[in-house]
Amino acid sequence: MNRFVLGIGWRLVLLTLLSWAMGYVWLSLHQPLPAFVLFIIHCTLFINLYKYVTGLNRKLTRFLESVRYSDFAVTFKADNPLGDSFAGLNTQFNEVLEAFRQARAEREANLHYLNTIVQHVGVGLVSFDGSGNVELINQAALRQLGIYRLRTLGELEGVHPGLAELMKTAKPGTPTVYQTKSEQELSVRRSTVSLRGRPVTVASLQNIRSELQQKELDAWQNLTKVLRHEIMNSITPIVSLVGTMQQIAEHELADAPTESVDDLKEALRTIEHRGRGIMRFVEAYRSFTAIPQPRIAEVSVMQLLNHIVQLVQYDLQHRRITLLTPPAPAYLTIFADAGQIEMVLINLIKNAAESLEDHEHPVIRLEAETADGRTGIRVADNGPGIEPEALERIFIPFFTTKKTGSGIGLSLSRQIMQLHGGSLKVTSTPGQGSVFTLWF
Repeated sequence: MNRFVLGIGWRLVLLTLLSWAMGYVWLSLHQPLPAFVLFIIHCTLFINLYKYVTGLNRKLTRFLESVRYSDFAVTFKADNPLGDSFAGLNTQFNEVLEAFRQARAEREANLHYLNTIVQHVGVGLVSFDGSGNVELINQAALRQLGIYRLRTLGELEGVHPGLAELMKTAKPGTPTVYQTKSEQELSVRRSTVSLRGRPVTVASLQNIRSELQQKELDAWQNLTKVLRHEIMNSITPIVSLVGTMQQIAEHELADAPTESVDDLKEALRTIEHRGRGIMRFVEAYRSFTAIPQPRIAEVSVMQLLNHIVQLVQYDLQHRRITLLTPPAPAYLTIFADAGQIEMVLINLIKNAAESLEDHEHPVIRLEAETADGRTGIRVADNGPGIEPEALERIFIPFFTTKKTGSGIGLSLSRQIMQLHGGSLKVTSTPGQGSVFTLWF
């Protein structure tokens, strides 16, 4: 500080001397040119004094502007020529700016961490302000809504009418169900918080239908595992004992009456036959609980449908069933396990063919479509259709409307589609036919 006072003092002394000299030269010696030179020197020194005195204010202004605009790259020289106190002030400025830098870096790291968590959450999350401007949306919400970006809630009106209004007006904390065009049931829950004095709403979206279907499927799979285990444990020793009894009948009852032995052998053969039949029947349900994870790859829909036609064409011609396959666009692709999707389509076509056995002009239509950013593959027939009371139960394991069949084909098909992140939908009108659609 003493150095700062001395700097001001000698400048003031020089200004005083220059003022006296300038007056003397101008008034006493009448020399305008030297007086003008002294005036220039006087002005320069005055400007220097002004900058010297106001330098601290300018430095403080730079510091406050740096804080205000978050420009923490500014630094102040610690070795200030004005003295130790000013050097300490510069050091404090730099330390404060460094603290701000660290705080901002930590905040950005926390925001990045939080955003990463939000993007990995399976529940759809959307946050928006009072004007409907979307501030955050995660990938789960984009998938559930079938869109690739969302800037304002108003953009939802064309895709999901009424959803934006529901997200704004739903009772906080109370779930409300919204049904999409694709027959998904979204549970919408909202909560409003104050963020820096302004209200921000966070809405969660959860596809409850797919979760209910998955829970139901898990329950059926667990039941099937238990039943298969218990039945196999019971029937296996019975079949084994029958084999032993047959050997006894062959070798140790040779002297017994022929008619009695023949009856015993016939009974044992019947028990063995039915026992092995039950074992094969139960073993057939292993696939219901052991579907492998799909190997997802990009698949051309046109090539997939052409391959399906080659696989089923001979059987349908033998049944005198017409197969219509409008050409799919060459650019249309899906991400799926081609082998598993072929299994689903073949099963659907087989079911359709069996329903058309007594039809005069049986027709099956296999085609692809796109709607709301999704790709669908449809199998339609003009058969007798499905009764409404049966339509709700056809995806339940072991339920069947056919005289023969295990009742797990459609359950397996729906399970495969769920593993692909898609869905299997059905519409049917009695007397007009049924339509099964695989949505990707």
